[in-house]
Amino acid sequence: MTQDVGRALVASPTPAAKAAEDRLRAAYDFVPVEQADMVIALGGDGFMLQTLHSMLEGRRILPVFGMNLGTVGFLMNEWRLERLEQRIEAAKPFKVNPLRMTVDTVDGERFSIPAINEVSLLRETRQTAKLEVKVNDRAVLPELVCDGVLVATPAGSTAYNLSAHGPILPLGSALVALTPISPFRPRRWRGAILPENTVIQFSVLDPVKRPVSAVADQREVRDVSQVEVKIDRTTPLTLLFDPEHTLDDRIAAEQFIA
Repeated sequence: MTQDVGRALVASPTPAAKAAEDRLRAAYDFVPVEQADMVIALGGDGFMLQTLHSMLEGRRILPVFGMNLGTVGFLMNEWRLERLEQRIEAAKPFKVNPLRMTVDTVDGERFSIPAINEVSLLRETRQTAKLEVKVNDRAVLPELVCDGVLVATPAGSTAYNLSAHGPILPLGSALVALTPISPFRPRRWRGAILPENTVIQFSVLDPVKRPVSAVADQREVRDVSQVEVKIDRTTPLTLLFDPEHTLDDRIAAEQFIA
């Protein structure tokens, strides 16, 4: 990155993020997003995902340097007012390929939605979901009875996937995690680690009696019948991190947290 790069500034609506935005605007020059070469995002991980999704929807992809004004801030750098130009100059880029979820509903609608962290299928009622799971058109689980199942990228493997006892995937591993959520049958199945070029397909076996929703990060489609998930290489995203606190270091460190 160069110091004369056009920077845009966006912030979460929280009081802490808006206060930080005011301080940054008083200290540095910024341009509108439409004229920018990069974006500085103030907030938490949820706001970072929102910022990245807005780029995917607008088809103008810019590098993003996040600063944490939220809670966990796994995808963010530390908030500091000072030395912004130097931090951007030294920032280390990480490429993230999102997932692409293609969904068919019981009413015949079709949706195609990107996901940066994970795609999850979740039961809508007290009835467990019954799913057929295919990998590259081969049925690997004819019937998975569960509360749900998810597919996570390496960047998202420490989020919902980890809470569901899925594996942590190193950034750059070219893998995705397929993780069940409270599986009932087969009871001992704990998921799989698959190459990122894998196409994963889910069929809801009883979509009327046992309705299922599909969620791509924060966007939900209800009453689905078929879901296909695969990596989308056409829209890579770039996150910028301080050299001393990069995303791959964070992912590695998560494996040693009790």
